[in-house]
Amino acid sequence: MQKKNPPILVTRPSLPPVEEYEQLVREIFSSRFLTNGGAQHQRLEAALQEKLKTPNLRLFTNGHLALECAISALNLEPGEIITTPLTFISTTHAIVRCGFTPVFCDVEPDFFTLDATKLEERITPRTRAILPVHVYGNPCDMAAIDRIAKRHHLPVLYDAAHAFGVTLHGRAVASFGTASMFSFHATKCYNTIEGGAVATKDAAYAELLNGYKNFGFHPDEEIREIGGNAKMNEFQAAMGLLNLKYFDREIEKRGKVATRYRENLSGIAGLSFRPVRDGVTQNYAYLPVSFDPQVFGADRDQVSDALKQYGIFARKYFNPLTSEAACYAGRFDPAETPVSREASQIVLTLPMYADLALTDVDDICEIVAGCKK
Repeated sequence: MQKKNPPILVTRPSLPPVEEYEQLVREIFSSRFLTNGGAQHQRLEAALQEKLKTPNLRLFTNGHLALECAISALNLEPGEIITTPLTFISTTHAIVRCGFTPVFCDVEPDFFTLDATKLEERITPRTRAILPVHVYGNPCDMAAIDRIAKRHHLPVLYDAAHAFGVTLHGRAVASFGTASMFSFHATKCYNTIEGGAVATKDAAYAELLNGYKNFGFHPDEEIREIGGNAKMNEFQAAMGLLNLKYFDREIEKRGKVATRYRENLSGIAGLSFRPVRDGVTQNYAYLPVSFDPQVFGADRDQVSDALKQYGIFARKYFNPLTSEAACYAGRFDPAETPVSREASQIVLTLPMYADLALTDVDDICEIVAGCKK
């Protein structure tokens, strides 16, 4: 097999026809309204509220600032926020940057989402909120988490960066908890170039989000919060409108890629795919594969290195755990979350995007299977 040229990266952004984007850009140029909630922004907010079945959605320039604003808008007393370490570093950074202490709950071994059976033991008098993470597009056990949260009178803010468009028994993930944060980064299955959003049932909370993302300003010009600048601009919103138009088609194509991977790699001892919760409509955000080196004969890092030799770049996602990041050295004990730690050492996310050729999937699978000893 020859080395891939150009290389195959772990993901590639979905883009609409350039002519359609040019048309919206012409509208932006004609209006000279570039930001501050222009026409494209308003259209996208309304379209996403309909898509995600949520009464209130607020757009942001990126998912990280969306999460920071979402935490701030909860207006919590100083204390602790429970989350998991098996996530992108942004989740933990947002908690810390907002002045809270992250408390790590382990994940369950099947879906790698927050283990609701271990959640209650992490709750203390200093707990202020719960921040679970939907991982690889697999939603948390939201019913169990929400029950526990209500029992302890705690808000639940879901990190739904991986879960755009996902439903559980026909119900959109955005309808659970106090609020959900979505990331629209270029690497996601739905993108606005950069971007993010917070969805919520609470209209008053949504109004607070408007303030926190716009220097604290409200329609009456009063500055009520110590806000920042996290507004989405018109060019991002235009990209989002068009990518939303083609989203279902892109997910269908991703589904075919995922099916091909499973057809090629299922049944190989020591290699496993993440299961999918009953009732979940997937978005095929990522293609995580786990390796048991004792059975497979090679570990995750060796498989990754083998793919690199052919110009194919997978990702060790998530490694390291956020609790192991150098900037938090000495603050947390990763041994307290053993399932998360093991997951960070065995998972490799293989290339996944809508336009990935099935013949390239076959080549990737041939290399992976060839690592077995």
